[in-house]
Formats: sequence, C-alpha cells, structure tokens
Amino acid sequence: MALHVMEEANRCLGCKKPRCREGCPIHTNIPEVIRLLKDGKLNEAGWMLFENNPLTTVCALVCNHEQQCEGHCIRGIKDVPVHFSVIESYISSTYANQMVHGPAPSNGRKAAVIGAGPAGITIAIILARYGYKMTIFDSRDKIGGVLRYGIPDFRLPDSVLDDMAYRHLELKGIQFRPNTYIGSAITIDDLFRDGYQSIFVGAGLWKPRKLNIRGESLGNVTYAINYLASPGAFRLGERIMVIGTGNSAMDCARTAIRHGARYVSCVNLTDTLTASQYESSYAKLEGVDFIYNKCTVEIREDGVILADSHIGEDGKITPVPGTEKLYPCTGVIVAVSQGAESNIVTTTKNIDTGKGGLLTVDADGHTSRPGVFAAGDATSGARTVVEAVANSKRVAEAMHAYMQTLPMPVTTDYPDVPTIENVDVTVQAEQIL
Repeated sequence: MALHVMEEANRCLGCKKPRCREGCPIHTNIPEVIRLLKDGKLNEAGWMLFENNPLTTVCALVCNHEQQCEGHCIRGIKDVPVHFSVIESYISSTYANQMVHGPAPSNGRKAAVIGAGPAGITIAIILARYGYKMTIFDSRDKIGGVLRYGIPDFRLPDSVLDDMAYRHLELKGIQFRPNTYIGSAITIDDLFRDGYQSIFVGAGLWKPRKLNIRGESLGNVTYAINYLASPGAFRLGERIMVIGTGNSAMDCARTAIRHGARYVSCVNLTDTLTASQYESSYAKLEGVDFIYNKCTVEIREDGVILADSHIGEDGKITPVPGTEKLYPCTGVIVAVSQGAESNIVTTTKNIDTGKGGLLTVDADGHTSRPGVFAAGDATSGARTVVEAVANSKRVAEAMHAYMQTLPMPVTTDYPDVPTIENVDVTVQAEQIL
C-alpha cells in the first residue's frame, strides 16, 4: 500500500496553479499535502488535511473524485490523473490514530446541532475547536446520517465512522444524544430555553420521493433511502429492478447483489446515466443490467410495466402510448431522490422554507429566525459530502460570529440552591425484590 501511495505521489507535478485544488469544493491544498508526504512529514500532511476538512477520511472514500480533484488534474488531459483519493485515504487514516487531544478550553457558551450527518458533524467539530459546548441530536442511534444509513458498508465501512465518533466527538467533549427527534417531544424553542445560543439544522433528506404510480404500496416495493438503511430487513427475491440510475441507485443495485439477488436491473428515463462513471462501472462489473429510455408506468406483484420514453420540447419526459411491456421481477427499489421532512418547520415559528420544504437561508446559512442556521441537504437538496463540508465550514464561522455578539449566558435560574453531598444511593437487595 505505501509503495503504491508513493508511486502516485511521485507522479504529482506540483503545479504552481494547481487545477486539482480548484476542482476540490473544499480547496484542499493537494500539492502541499503531497510534498509533505514525499518529505517524510506524514503527520504534518495529516494535520493539514484534517484542519481543512474534518471529514477527510470519509471524503477520501466517497468523493466524486473523477469530477473534482482527479478530474481537474493536468496529467489527466493526456494521461491518467494522479489518484489523490488513494493518497488522501492513506494519510488521513494513518494520521487519525495520532488524534488524541481533548476538548478545547470552554468559552462558556453552548450550541446545538440537529442531525449527525456530514454537515452537522462538521459544524460541531469546528465550533468545538472554538471552545463551545456542543450537543448533537439525531433521530438515529449512531452518528453518520446518510454516511452510515445511506452509503453501503463496502463503500464506507462503519469502522471509519465509529473511529470518527471517538476521535472527533468523544475526545473533544462533543455530546451526542441519539434517538432524539427534534420537532416531536423536543422543539427548537426548547433548545433555546435550555441555553443553546445558536442552533444548526442539518437534518438531511429522509423523505423518499414517490413515483406516484399504481402499485407503489405493494409489499415487494421499497425506497432507496429505506433499503440502504437496513438492507437485511427486506426480502425482495432474486430478481430486482431499481428505478433510477443515480449513485444511490448504484448503491442499491450493488447492495442487492450482496444480499442474494441474482438478477438486478436499473431503469433509466434517457440513454445517459446520472451516476458517476466510477460507480456505474462497478455496477456493470458486478453484473447489473441497464434498461434505457423507459418510463415506469405501473408496478405489479410479478413485475414492472415500462414504456418507451419521449422527451417533449419542454423537456418533460412522458411514456409513449402502446409501447407498454411487463418486465418480470420479484422486488422493486425506487431510487429517484429524497425530499425534506417538515416536523422541525411545522413545530417552529418564523422559519421560512422554499421549494420541496428546503430551508431558506442566505449565503452564510442564516435562516429567517435569528440564531437558527442551516446548510447541507436541508437547504440545497442532495449534494456531495465534500460540498456539505465546504458549506458547513462557512456556516460555522457565521455561527461563531453571531454568538460572540450575544451576552454570556446565565448559568442557572436558581443560583443559591445548595448542593446535597454525601447522599447514600445504595439500594438494598430486598428493596429490589
């Protein structure tokens, strides 16, 4: 592994105007990281990666490198680009073991994060570096959000996220409150009441988009976001059809193969896949079939009815009458994106939303309610992990600036209540019985 990494590092030209850095949404200083590695300064290179991108171990594995850093590499014009993903993964995963520092000195203030996905984790880490007492709330039992419950383990192992929880959260004193759905028993108003001076909403997109066709409620049908969260819970048979051809659809198809499906097909409205070439090539290699230029008309117990698709002058795609045909299958996974859930909005006053229930924010993540910020999928729709990190870095700085304008919080409404000491909390066995 180390030999391969150094071979890639030695291929870097060290451009004075690095196109790779321009192609990275978070502007990682790729030439400098590679230079440090080649000089034997692996820890310095690792520190630089984590300072710029708290989720560097994740991005090294799941970024769309062919469209970002590697896609802009000048070597890639006439040759093979430098595979920085391999270099980043090696440096970040190795250096992560050196991250053992505790929390920064407290500044006496606290902030809340709703959603333990990429955006929320980034916000919590950056503000914790400033000394804020951070608490992350999430409706799931572990951190990661879409990273854990929307990306298969063969692409992003849970061990990477578990290590992140330890290195970034536990060691830095960031509290995680699992299985807590903000907008139900606890609201944003409750968080402000309890002393959080600023609140970040990064709840993600967990509401599946429907096809709105007959048969969508049948027992052999599920949605991508639900399937990827717990694929072992579903019994879809050995012949599965995935509706959609984005990266999420590729994840579903490849996951289905790993859970016993023998025949998997992906249906696409046009003749062009929306998934990255990297992801679609893996799906094809693993035996996934692709059906192009088809509209899904109806889902039945024994298969899916597809029809030829027609693209009108207005760009709208419609089925061609008379071309309907039944494609047999035992199970169907609908993978046509997700939308926002509305509980937080419906239980909170003065937070504006736009199309699809996405939160309305300015360039720095301010919502229409003072003290409430948002970024990531909750504001822009589905985006890449590194884009979520890049936006969240900017929003974290805005939250820091906002809280510095506020008076220091009062620690308690009852300052003179005495502390009870030396209380015997021993419970006798006969009392339990």
